[in-house]
Amino acid sequence: MANTGNVGKVRQHLEDYLSEFVYGGIDGAVTTFAVVAGATGARFDNKILLVLGFANLIADGFSMGVGSYLSSKANQQLMVKRKESIADEPSPIINGLSTYAAFILIGLVPLLAYTFDLLFDLGLSNLFVIASILTAFAFAGIGYLKSRIAKTPVVRSVLETMVLGAIAASLAYVLGDLLEKVIA
Repeated sequence: MANTGNVGKVRQHLEDYLSEFVYGGIDGAVTTFAVVAGATGARFDNKILLVLGFANLIADGFSMGVGSYLSSKANQQLMVKRKESIADEPSPIINGLSTYAAFILIGLVPLLAYTFDLLFDLGLSNLFVIASILTAFAFAGIGYLKSRIAKTPVVRSVLETMVLGAIAASLAYVLGDLLEKVIA
């Protein structure tokens, strides 16, 4: 019977860490793609787009990981203050690392086409379209994972993730386009 309890604890921790992974992955894809869309809308050179994209990827990813760690740690400190057990709570360090790793892994997707084009001099003219398609697949994957964790319908979760990501990207693209016209 004790073995069943341990399996349940492991499963719960895995779900906790996967939820942090989903959280970091969604934010990584949304914010990095928004940077790509905004830079494209502003007609920035691809090298500038990559600098902005990678700066966002590293700094925002780190910020998200630290935020997850500090939030988890504060929650555990509050539980201790209330004299509640934290034995079954997920590790704040692993929560933070899960969020950061997902942000980097999934957030890298919108930059892949631009990175490969620069590294291998592919001369592709439709990089934003390629980045959009790759990011849509990333959103779909994260939406699927989110549905498995939350035990919600897959199609609804995938569509919700893709639509919200598209809205964020559209806002960034339109703003970039508008500002480029006003400033230039």
